[in-house]
Amino acid sequence: MLLNTLLLTGFEPFLNFSINPTEEIVKELNNQEVGGFQIIGAVLPVDFSTAGNELIKLFHTYNPSAVISLGLAGGRFKITPERIAINCNDGAADNKGNKYEGAKIDPEGPDGLFSTLPIQKVVNELNNHNFPAEISDSAGTYLCNNVMYQMLNELKKINKQIPSGFIHIPASHEMAVIDRKLPSWSQTDLTNAIKLAIDVISLND
Repeated sequence: MLLNTLLLTGFEPFLNFSINPTEEIVKELNNQEVGGFQIIGAVLPVDFSTAGNELIKLFHTYNPSAVISLGLAGGRFKITPERIAINCNDGAADNKGNKYEGAKIDPEGPDGLFSTLPIQKVVNELNNHNFPAEISDSAGTYLCNNVMYQMLNELKKINKQIPSGFIHIPASHEMAVIDRKLPSWSQTDLTNAIKLAIDVISLND
């Protein structure tokens, strides 16, 4: 039986973070079966000029039934599915030195686009399994927001309705060894929480 596919992306390390646990999750789950999905894992560059394009190219290459992008929110202590992406690039310079100050991602695009993941169900199920989680109403203006917006915008343009959105995760313990101020989870718990979120999306299908 052919499985539905789910495109799961993470990011490379960035800014002052020498480790990015989303990269580890994506590499571990790549080609695995989770929640009835065959996982297609990919690590995106922290580069405003290419990350969104790479995500959209992967989408059109594999035509997945769902898309989840993961990002590190160093300092948060809960898993936080994002509710909305806004049409704005801002923040620190990316890994290639690109820096924007409020530039629109798509000059002709909507101001904001809502996640089509079942985010409340994801949060409820994570909390039921003792993985602290809550909905976030701000994906920021950096690369996480950028790729969330670009994927949702592409789906809107081609009039395709599939679950798509973004989930931020806390730092891993390995990161907290380097920066003791960071709240952290074990890499195993981070991975298992994302697997559970994928289970929820599969059941919601």
